[in-house]
Amino acid sequence: MRSRYVSLSRVVVTGLGALSPNGEGVDAFWKATVTGRSGIRTIEGFETCGLACRLAGQVREFTPEAWLPPRDLRNVSRAVPMAIAAGREALKNAGLDPAALDEGARRNFGVVLGSGGGCIEFTERQYQNYFHDSLRLVSLYNIPSSTIGSLSSELSTAFRLHGPSHVLSTGCTSSTDAIGYAFLQLRYGRIQAALSGGVDATVTPGILAGFCMMKILSTAWNENPARASRPFDRQRDGFVLGEGAWMLVLETLERAQARGAPILAEIAGYGSACEAFHRVRLAESGREPARAMQLAIEDSGLAKDEISYLNLHGTSTVLNDRVETQAAKLCFGRRAYQIPMSSLKSMIGHPQGASGAAGAVAAILAIQSGLLPPTTNYEVFDPECDLDYVPNVARRARVDAALANCLGFGSKSSALVIRRFAP
Repeated sequence: MRSRYVSLSRVVVTGLGALSPNGEGVDAFWKATVTGRSGIRTIEGFETCGLACRLAGQVREFTPEAWLPPRDLRNVSRAVPMAIAAGREALKNAGLDPAALDEGARRNFGVVLGSGGGCIEFTERQYQNYFHDSLRLVSLYNIPSSTIGSLSSELSTAFRLHGPSHVLSTGCTSSTDAIGYAFLQLRYGRIQAALSGGVDATVTPGILAGFCMMKILSTAWNENPARASRPFDRQRDGFVLGEGAWMLVLETLERAQARGAPILAEIAGYGSACEAFHRVRLAESGREPARAMQLAIEDSGLAKDEISYLNLHGTSTVLNDRVETQAAKLCFGRRAYQIPMSSLKSMIGHPQGASGAAGAVAAILAIQSGLLPPTTNYEVFDPECDLDYVPNVARRARVDAALANCLGFGSKSSALVIRRFAP
């Protein structure tokens, strides 16, 4: 039997939402990012005494009560209202009112979410209640709300979207993979629209302690938190834990044009690879991260010379930044030295599985604004990281095609190619 999915659709971005440590809302996030304003501060919300790292990128002004009633908040993770807030902004910016959609539109509107830590904040709360003999405070929804797959269902329910509701959890590449998966669903005509992106709220006592044990967090800048995340700088000593939500509304070009939607950019290609090397450590060669970039570019149908900006994973660990630099050189050859590239994590920390969505949103805003976000805290040159990281100050440049890159635990690498929309 012949498949009914025979023609490929172009996939465009019509809405963006952002909830970031350095700005709530897309406009605030972008203004802070291009001016180099950091959202990294001393941790609030729990005691860090005895831990080597005492700083993080937290979304401090966020009020979950504005998005869910108290009876719901005690039964879900902080990640849920964060995702709802960013998702609602993306839908509004796309000119979409979920309440006004008919049944056919709802059934063709999916939710594809990426998250690494998922609902770990909620789960830690439940264990804390249990082990402090406060069983009466343990949520009735302990099991379903501790399950990572419930995250997308919370969004589907909030917006009454009946299309596929999926969560991809692939570590740091989670939201890159989620956007890539949503892109493929739309490209092959299985759905017509999707709310996709990433959320993580993993600034918790257990996660912080675990990363401290692994000795991969920055510990040298506790007294000066805004300087702690310094990707590609020779003084970098580890990453800074972060949180946030970044969401995109994706639609087929036909659907977007039919309703006269604003078209911000086009998702053109997606690639993914696995080194199968180690559960945490990256291989020094950079070959498979380079191949993920190569696959995304090939999928887009563009030439490498057409890529004019790279949004890097850039965690601020000694190994990641060295390997990612090597991967860029393997993929682009000598031209790697001519392509501007930068890391948002210098300002927001590492929001775990939401990293890729943050990078995708930044790449789209760079295309829209003609401004490249800087890599802040770049002060001391590292000969092993010798590319153009747009140091410290945003740069004006026309971007027609950008590549957003992610690396993750478990040897994973994923990349998206995002291009300026042209009819």
